[in-house]
Amino acid sequence: MKLLEVNNLTVKYGDHKVVDNVTFSVEEGQWLMIAGPNGAGKSTILNAISRGVPYEGEILFRGTDIRKLRTTALARHVGVLAQNHMVGYEFTVQEIVNLGRYAYRKGIMKGQDAGDETAVREALRVAGLQDLAYKSVLHLSGGEVQRTFLAQLFAQNPDIMILDEPANHLDLVYQKQTFELIGKWLAAPGRAVICVVHDLSQARAYGSHCLLLDHGKTASCGTVRDVLTPENLHAVYDMDVYAWMRRMLGQWEE
Repeated sequence: MKLLEVNNLTVKYGDHKVVDNVTFSVEEGQWLMIAGPNGAGKSTILNAISRGVPYEGEILFRGTDIRKLRTTALARHVGVLAQNHMVGYEFTVQEIVNLGRYAYRKGIMKGQDAGDETAVREALRVAGLQDLAYKSVLHLSGGEVQRTFLAQLFAQNPDIMILDEPANHLDLVYQKQTFELIGKWLAAPGRAVICVVHDLSQARAYGSHCLLLDHGKTASCGTVRDVLTPENLHAVYDMDVYAWMRRMLGQWEE
């Protein structure tokens, strides 16, 4: 079943089209990687899906135009993990994860119910953060902060998880942890992931499908293996990407 359909999406900043007539869809169980050079429009597509920027075209969640959904309703279905997390207060890990349940509150002054507490507790467990639950996020490593905000999404329990370079600036061990956690989350029925990546190796390793962008336009869209071909990548990056990747790998095969 199609969870999300994006039809003829266009985003303009003044007269400049950052995203130009892009169309794709995401079905249950799919992990769509959005790849392309800097300035290709990758993050802007995520912003449009989360209604962070005005856009032309149509974005449907399970057949319903997302413009017709209330903000809280959209948050129950679509969860977003940004590139950077600006936290200037001594929030604990648990308090950050608690915010993932905001869309389920019946009123702005309502506290948590038993369902919220269970969801938060489970999110902390899945992300391996039980021992850090009462620690300030200001005293965490970059990888621990990323896991905290990922756990917030787990508590939110959306149908679609939207991630903007989730392993950006993380050490290798945290990159591995992050992508493995996302993969385990995706294994449950009725879910899908849309993820912006710069590292094409990560796209190949974890993605099922790929949208390859070039100057705001679709260069190719389909399964990862059909999209990330030598010909498509050469056309978009203006270099022999496969030869470069093999050269990098070759340093480890001596």
